[in-house]
Amino acid sequence: MKTSHLLSISVLTAVAAATATASAATHKMPTHGQIAKLFKTWNNALQTGNPETVAKLYCAKGAVLLPTVSNQVRTTHKGIVDYFTYFLKSKPVGHIDKEYIRVLGPKTAINSGIYTFKLTQNGKHTSVQARYTYVYEKQHGKWCIMDHHSSAMPEKTSK
Repeated sequence: MKTSHLLSISVLTAVAAATATASAATHKMPTHGQIAKLFKTWNNALQTGNPETVAKLYCAKGAVLLPTVSNQVRTTHKGIVDYFTYFLKSKPVGHIDKEYIRVLGPKTAINSGIYTFKLTQNGKHTSVQARYTYVYEKQHGKWCIMDHHSSAMPEKTSK
């Protein structure tokens, strides 16, 4: 009888330890590097020239895009695709100048700062510096953009 009780206690202890380990792995905090990489993924999606590829990086439900070169707030997948259909015509290439990453929890992080986009329109190259904020949320095991705000700098700055 003592042997079966000890065996039961050992099994329960092992199950509890495995559950705690699995739970800790599920709630592991992302690193700053992992969050910084999300911008690179988004910027690489811009390089495809495909608005659908970019829009798929935004959360399926609840995403908000406050874009740099449109007065219209985009809150649907269709609206986000529509914006990038227009924006991608300028062949944007982004570069982060300053970033401030805050990890709020295992499934939420914010990256805000200043970025510069090189744009090409009618063969002419221009650069636009803007402020940005991305709020990332992990849904169904994948990071997506829940909120993206971008606005051109109100004053000329030197980098």
